[in-house]
Amino acid sequence: MSGLIGHSMYGILALKEARGRGLPVAPLMERHLPSYLCGAYLGSDIQVMPEAVCVDTGREVGFGTVPLTRSPLTGGEVRPWSLVHEGKGHRPGDIHQLFYGRAHLVFGWARGEEGLSVPWDHLADYIAPVMLDGMSSERGLAYALGWLVHIVGDSLIKSVQPGLRMHLLDGVYTPRNRIVQDQFTYHAIGGELDVEWETVFRDMAAAPVEALQPHYMRVGERNGRLGDVFSEGWRPDLAPLLESVLRENRRWLVHHSRDVLEVVSLKDGRVSDAAGSASGGLDHETMLRMAEAAGMRRTLVTIADQAVDLMERVVAQVPAWKALPRVPAQPWSRLGVA
Repeated sequence: MSGLIGHSMYGILALKEARGRGLPVAPLMERHLPSYLCGAYLGSDIQVMPEAVCVDTGREVGFGTVPLTRSPLTGGEVRPWSLVHEGKGHRPGDIHQLFYGRAHLVFGWARGEEGLSVPWDHLADYIAPVMLDGMSSERGLAYALGWLVHIVGDSLIKSVQPGLRMHLLDGVYTPRNRIVQDQFTYHAIGGELDVEWETVFRDMAAAPVEALQPHYMRVGERNGRLGDVFSEGWRPDLAPLLESVLRENRRWLVHHSRDVLEVVSLKDGRVSDAAGSASGGLDHETMLRMAEAAGMRRTLVTIADQAVDLMERVVAQVPAWKALPRVPAQPWSRLGVA
């Protein structure tokens, strides 16, 4: 499993919270919803690509960096998949090493580049110049606001940044409880909010690559307000490869979203074999009860709150946004969390 369901939901809930507070960027996010939600996933997770090729069928399978020893299609052998760029193959792990930290800012940097990480309390100082540099494209700004949500969501759910108290099965975020989080988010919360998941994922995959992404990853020539404030770590030599990676992310998201939907879907009220195996044999109702009892609702709302707190700090540093009137919408349900 990947974070597709979780990050999409973080984006959906952060938009509800931004709208409820009357943030001036909320209408922009709504106007470009597919790009905003795409940014909430692909804005950071550059490893969305195959991991292997099924030897029996020749079809690409898996999810980049997640080890795969047998084909999920036939049970047969697999061979490693590589992204071929300018005649050279790049394994997903190599791509992850190059770009993951650049897209997550606060963690995940390659060895030797850790000094380029951005402290949590300076994220607004990094993201505001990105927004100022992107003012020529409203759609690109929506994408970058989704990216902001991803950074906050990952930092909290992976306990890089403290703030979540949830203990589900064996921790906050573990290989075993991720499928429980996904089942609960997809079925319980998605059902309450009438999320049309297939449509959401399809529209995300169709969202175009945004020029602002290489810029905020410091891949390219140093330029703009971001380059003035954060002058170190710019890599123009990686720009052509990153362009290929971002195109591949969108191509593979079409296939990956189908895989995810197959795993979380129920058949006659029963979880898929993959979901049952990942959870250690839990049934659907047990997963939902455990997630409810562990405070998964509060976890989702906390992530949305903290993402919008960061948006507030960014808006305060962008004069064109700060000057706009705030028009709060009707308060949203907050998933029933007080």
